[in-house]
Amino acid sequence: MKRLKIYENIFSAGVLFIAGLLILPSVLFNLHTGYRVLQFLFFWFLVWLSGRKSSPVFTLLAIAGIAAFNLIVPYGRVLFSAGLLKITSGALKAGIHRAVTFEALVMISKLSIRQDLKIPGAFGGLLGESLRIFSVMMSMKFRLTGKNIFVEIDNLLLELSGGEFAAPEVAAQRTKPAGFLAIAVVVLVSWFLCIAGYLT
Repeated sequence: MKRLKIYENIFSAGVLFIAGLLILPSVLFNLHTGYRVLQFLFFWFLVWLSGRKSSPVFTLLAIAGIAAFNLIVPYGRVLFSAGLLKITSGALKAGIHRAVTFEALVMISKLSIRQDLKIPGAFGGLLGESLRIFSVMMSMKFRLTGKNIFVEIDNLLLELSGGEFAAPEVAAQRTKPAGFLAIAVVVLVSWFLCIAGYLT
């Protein structure tokens, strides 16, 4: 994919990882649900722009599932009631808040973790390998057809444990000046949305 190739040529894996660490607190410290939704949509757009795979179906199902799970414990003003089902403002808001937080973190991981990521040191090597495998699994989930999802997940884990996904040997790559500029803009926008949440 053309966008993905451009994305991988502009940024180095190490700089993307550091950028992800800088962005992460802006999401976790943002207490305003509306601005956290904007952060999630912003990161989702960046994932599309980068050419990385992101299924709208999986994403929306995950958000709906997390939000629905939070409705089990109702609190706040009742918005809708039908028998034992009660949808309250507090539970709905908390569900949306947690759902978009989870998906925002998923989008950040898609943007900042690449399979060629290498972190110095023994612990860094272990962490880098774990993150690399996570990146592989995130890219492979689109192979799941839903016909027998448990068997497919089991086969995926067997493939990963079989050592078929060794870290790719790539030449050291430097981040282009345009890449540093793009990262600076993304970090600033992320923190602007976080600070705006506190000021609202």
